[in-house]
Amino acid sequence: MKVLSGLLAATAVIIMQAPSAEPVTPCISPGCIQTNESTDIAPAFDLVATRVAREATDAVFAQRLSGRPGSLKPEPKGRLNGADVYSYVWPTSIDSSAVGFDGKQGILALAVTAHPDFDDTPAFDENGDGKSDNDGAEWHSHWVVLVPDERCGKGALKVQDIAENSKPKLPASWPGLPILLDSPGYRPALTEHGIEVRVPNTALGSASSFNFDGVTANLRVNENAVNPLLCVVKVLDVASGKLSLPGQVSAH
Repeated sequence: MKVLSGLLAATAVIIMQAPSAEPVTPCISPGCIQTNESTDIAPAFDLVATRVAREATDAVFAQRLSGRPGSLKPEPKGRLNGADVYSYVWPTSIDSSAVGFDGKQGILALAVTAHPDFDDTPAFDENGDGKSDNDGAEWHSHWVVLVPDERCGKGALKVQDIAENSKPKLPASWPGLPILLDSPGYRPALTEHGIEVRVPNTALGSASSFNFDGVTANLRVNENAVNPLLCVVKVLDVASGKLSLPGQVSAH
């Protein structure tokens, strides 16, 4: 866990919003991670509860925030190089092979992201305008494989790059970027204080039981669009406080 705990070195304080007056429901389900509200984190990214629960056909990945999730998005820069990405993330102990990558590639995480400067879900039209190449600003889901890379900052992680001339195993819905990122099309549901993604149990392969954590973070595309292409540049909140993956999911 030494690599995982190094993420906290990148934790940053961001500008606060006025919190909502609506009470926030604490953890009530087994395996849920409860987190104290913080006045040092913008409510849109301030985690208060993180859970993953098995249902009959789906695994439900959920987070509760002290404010409205998704209410803050990156400012457009008009280019891929240096583009910012805002994210809600569930790091897991699931092996990367479960979703179509080669095995043991790093930390497999489900992420909900928004980034107005590029589109990485070419098979989907999230904003319903008949085009599938202009939806990056809409909240959407990914599987990502995270690995440490000191070039992103001390103790920081990146989305694993694909080495030039290599031919790794990739999911069918890999969007074409030279990183271990998948665009499976699971539509996130955002509410006043919650964000939820339903993943079919069949999509998790043999991962019937696993551990998880919750993170809110900012990522950024390399200014030169080279390796490391996509770095975690700010960890905003960690559900467990130390990224120890204490949440547990058991077979339904």
